[in-house]
Amino acid sequence: MKYFIISIAFLLVTTSVSAQEIKWMSMNEALAAQKHAPKKIIMDAYTNWCGPCKLMDKNTFTNKDVINYVNKYFYAVKFDAEGTEEVMYKDFNYTNPNFDPARKGRNSQHFFADALKVTGYPSLVFFDEESEIIAPIVGYRTPEQLEIFLKMIANNDYKELTSAEAWQKYEANFKGTFKN
Repeated sequence: MKYFIISIAFLLVTTSVSAQEIKWMSMNEALAAQKHAPKKIIMDAYTNWCGPCKLMDKNTFTNKDVINYVNKYFYAVKFDAEGTEEVMYKDFNYTNPNFDPARKGRNSQHFFADALKVTGYPSLVFFDEESEIIAPIVGYRTPEQLEIFLKMIANNDYKELTSAEAWQKYEANFKGTFKN
């Protein structure tokens, strides 16, 4: 009987750990959450046709170190940069009026993605606690490659990195802990 209870407890713990994932929300939800509990935002701007976006979902956003860090320090936003979601940001309602539902593959870019100066996919866009844009980061990142950006933004180190030399020094001295 004792072995059975321990086995059930182990099964429950393993199930909850393996089921852990990033708590994604819409941009509107993240902006509303910031009003009650200020926290930075990380936005994953993706498209349905983007192969590297799918790889980030599969390889990076399922990594337990990434999941734990993002959930602790950020509101995580999943944003289809060619979708139809309406986003109310800084008193302006961003839409995608040129979206064509019959179109396969690439579609028109959402006005919000355009306003954020998203130039490629995937793009991670970081916002501070007051919803001001910190920086977009374009391209696929492994958990190890993403770690430096997550920690630099969460710890406000980016405020001190005002030159290419400062970034190079920061990058050279950074000791990552995320595992693949």
